[in-house]
Amino acid sequence: MYKRSPLHLAMVAAIALPASASAGFFEDIEVNGYLKNETAFFLKDGQMTGEARSMLDDRHHKAGDLMKFENSARFFVNGLLGEESSWHLDFNIICDSQGVNSNWQCHKNYTQNDWFREGYIDTSAGDWSFRLGKQQVVWGTADGIKLLDIINPTDFREMAQNSMEDSRIPIWMINAERNIGETGNVQFILSENRKNVIPGLNDDNRNFDSGHPFIMKGVDSITGRVNGFLHVTPALASVAGSFNAAAFGGMFTGGQINPAGLLPFAGMTVDYFAQNMWTTQQLPIPQDMPGYFILNNIAQNGLYQGDPNANNRKTNLMSIYGPQVTQVKWNPTNAKSAFEYMPNATFATFNTFTTVVDANMGLFAGAKAVYKEDDPSAWNPNAGLRYRMSLDNGLNFGVNYFYHYSANPEINMSWHDSQTGERLKVLRARGMYVGNDPAGNPIFMPNPGDILSKNQVGNNAMPDPTDPTMSFLDAMPTILLQNKAGQFYGAFDPTTGGFNTNTHGVTMRMTETRNRVNSIGGSFDYGTEWGSVPVVIRGELLYDIGEKQPVVDKRLLGIGDLTNALTMEDMDKFSYVIGLDITVMTNLLISGQFIQMNNLDFVDDSRTCTSQWGTKYDCSRYTGDFSTIHLTNGLNKGWEHKEFYSLFFSKPFGESQLGRWNNITMYEDGGGWWNRFDLEYSFTDEWIGSAELNLYWGDENTTFGQFEESTNVQVGIKYIWE
Repeated sequence: MYKRSPLHLAMVAAIALPASASAGFFEDIEVNGYLKNETAFFLKDGQMTGEARSMLDDRHHKAGDLMKFENSARFFVNGLLGEESSWHLDFNIICDSQGVNSNWQCHKNYTQNDWFREGYIDTSAGDWSFRLGKQQVVWGTADGIKLLDIINPTDFREMAQNSMEDSRIPIWMINAERNIGETGNVQFILSENRKNVIPGLNDDNRNFDSGHPFIMKGVDSITGRVNGFLHVTPALASVAGSFNAAAFGGMFTGGQINPAGLLPFAGMTVDYFAQNMWTTQQLPIPQDMPGYFILNNIAQNGLYQGDPNANNRKTNLMSIYGPQVTQVKWNPTNAKSAFEYMPNATFATFNTFTTVVDANMGLFAGAKAVYKEDDPSAWNPNAGLRYRMSLDNGLNFGVNYFYHYSANPEINMSWHDSQTGERLKVLRARGMYVGNDPAGNPIFMPNPGDILSKNQVGNNAMPDPTDPTMSFLDAMPTILLQNKAGQFYGAFDPTTGGFNTNTHGVTMRMTETRNRVNSIGGSFDYGTEWGSVPVVIRGELLYDIGEKQPVVDKRLLGIGDLTNALTMEDMDKFSYVIGLDITVMTNLLISGQFIQMNNLDFVDDSRTCTSQWGTKYDCSRYTGDFSTIHLTNGLNKGWEHKEFYSLFFSKPFGESQLGRWNNITMYEDGGGWWNRFDLEYSFTDEWIGSAELNLYWGDENTTFGQFEESTNVQVGIKYIWE
């Protein structure tokens, strides 16, 4: 059940009150519509992003499998309200039996499956014309991409395959226009705010659209079952629970009980453990073996059969290529799994993310993760203003301003007390607690029993690991969590070294929200002729102030500071499109576009860090690519200047030109391609057939190339009735 805003209720009243007051409301009603079926098939064998159920899961779709089987009944109802006003209703009863779950198969509010699609009144007062109700407003006209078309949110569950009219989500608004002079026009918009529908970010029964054909890698990094931080974080914490139990039972102390678990090992990091060759004298293991074998064995299988902390190859913790514990790779210089991204994380850090279940049995539970939606209330409306004008020389232009909540959600990560919900402070400390500094921050120093311990004292300030005077320990702090009362979290208390009296666990919260954005834009088009060839030159530009960008800090990720390693930061963006439309061969339309998106606050700080073992790895801080950032591609860097190119053809065909075919090809920087060919033919006045081919190819770490396995063909039939 969604909450209706005052603007929504006002629009309903605006529609209902004139209806009840006018005796002629039900007169002069026109009803028409259509019945339609669209069926789509995969053209390639493959495994889509988010489809995997475990690291070694080879189940996938086959060429010829159904991707979509959608049936819809559309009803358009129009009527008059006196002599000056009219009303319009649009109902779209739609169901897709191939929807990834029951929540997406039929009706869903504020999506392209919303059964009550539109409902508005057209009326006037003085020189103003008003459209009041649930509707669409189109400011942009670019091919295959939305630039100025930002008034309505978009349903991206079919990527860009369906028409913009279908993917655009109608919302409740006041739409007022008036003409100024002979060729001028001003338009004012006041609307509710709603977000884009993005596959993988829809929390329906904790499913997050698993198996959807158009989940982007960037989204999969948030909620994906194999590679998403939402699942990777508790999986890491579970492994930490196993290691805490192993350390408590004597794993690092020759089999002797270690009453402080992982806490003393602030001087031993993941890469040191993984790269080292451990012997039976160092660890109670059956034979000499590299640490990453042991790490993988404990991660995947736990400490005993049926261990609830075992990952069982479900989440991308290690780069594994087979079911055996020895079928694992370790390469922090080309990280593709969670532990490889954290070479400088200390084992004491992993103590922070566990709690004691049973001290006598040495049982430990790991941290949890939750996804929370905290969208702004629809009581906070968006507002827009546009001015358009035509000149005598054929130039048409417009300027517009939109003050709105971003339609794209931002995801912020933070640590919280699992019982009270209090947000916790993240500290970066070195060694064991020895007191507070003058500012009240805790001071820690190495434990003399640590591996590679140093007789140096440091506070929680973040050191620069590129400073050659810094020791390994200085460059590799332990992550601690602290509440307002000064209590620390974890199985063992770093201030005492014993079991923690604070038995509350920790939860990583991924909070989805949206912020205010100021968008200033403009457009133009100019029609002329080159000889006998009609030509239209057109363009759109948009300057966004206050959008958000994902910023990756691999140095912080390298020490296990997860919530600060991937943050959302402010970004101003300038985008534009230049298009050229020509008509040749009587009625063949050819349209080309150049599109550029410029990040004016692009982050690109290149750095190299050295692990405790001496491994050089990338620890840069940079803007991540919105659509493709992923554990499997090094957390893909974004583009400061991203360019797209498109070429569009459209031509009628057949007797009396009863058919039309269209083809659009788009290329993006980085080597991604998308091509859609579609045709439609009217067999009779009532029956229309259609077909569509969508091809994706190119680099798999581009917006389009990542969907190669979702290449598909679609056929449809529509019956129109009046």
